[in-house]
Amino acid sequence: MSLQVIAFDADDTLWVNEPYFRETEDKFCALLEAYLPHHSVAKALFATEIANLQLYGYGVKGFMLSMIETALRISNHTIPLSVIEQCLALGKELLGKPIELLDGVEDVLKALTGKYKLVVATKGDLLDQERKLKKSGLEHYFHHIEIMSEKAESDYQKLLQHLDIAPASFMMIGNSLKSDVLPVLQLGGHAVHIPYHTTWAHETINHTVQHENFVELTTIRDLLQHLPA
Repeated sequence: MSLQVIAFDADDTLWVNEPYFRETEDKFCALLEAYLPHHSVAKALFATEIANLQLYGYGVKGFMLSMIETALRISNHTIPLSVIEQCLALGKELLGKPIELLDGVEDVLKALTGKYKLVVATKGDLLDQERKLKKSGLEHYFHHIEIMSEKAESDYQKLLQHLDIAPASFMMIGNSLKSDVLPVLQLGGHAVHIPYHTTWAHETINHTVQHENFVELTTIRDLLQHLPA
C-alpha cells in the first residue's frame, strides 16, 4: 500500500453515538405506550426517519422532528402538547450528551500523526458534528474535516478530488459497511471495518464483503498492526 491519507468516520468509530440514540428511542416509545406497543412505535419511528432523510439528512435535529411527526401520526393528532414538549426535551438532551472516546482512539491517532494525513469523513448535522469534534479534543490531529450529507461513491470522489489524491492512496476506517466500506472499495480505495456493538438498522447490509483492499478488525488499536511499519 502507498497510503497517503487515512480517513476516520466519527460516530461509533471515534466516540460513542448510537447507544445514546437507542436510549432516547426507548424513552420516546415509553411516552407513546398508551397508543402502541414499544416495538410498533420503534418501527413507526424508523419508517419516519427513513422517509425524512432526503429532507432533514442525518443527525439529532432530524431525529427530533421525526419523533414529533411519529407521535402526531400514531395519536391521530391527539397527542398532548406536553408530550411534544417532552420530544423536544429528549432531542435537546441527546444534543447535550458527553463525548465518550472509544478505547484506543487517541493512542492510534498519536501513533499515526506525522506518518499520514489524517482526515475525518463523517455524516450528520454540520453544527452538531463540529460541536462533538471540538468537545472530543481530537480536532488537532486532523488535516481536514469533511462533514457529509451522504456517503455515496460520488461523495467520496469529491473528497478525493479535494485532497488531490488517487483512490489507491486513500483508506477509510469506520463501523458501517454500507457507508464507510462499500463506496470506497468501489472507487479503488482501501477500507477497514471496525464493528461497533450497536448499529443503526439503516447502516446494515445483508451480505459479506470480500475484497483485496478490505479488512475487518476487532478494535481500532489493531489498525497499527495492519498498516505498513
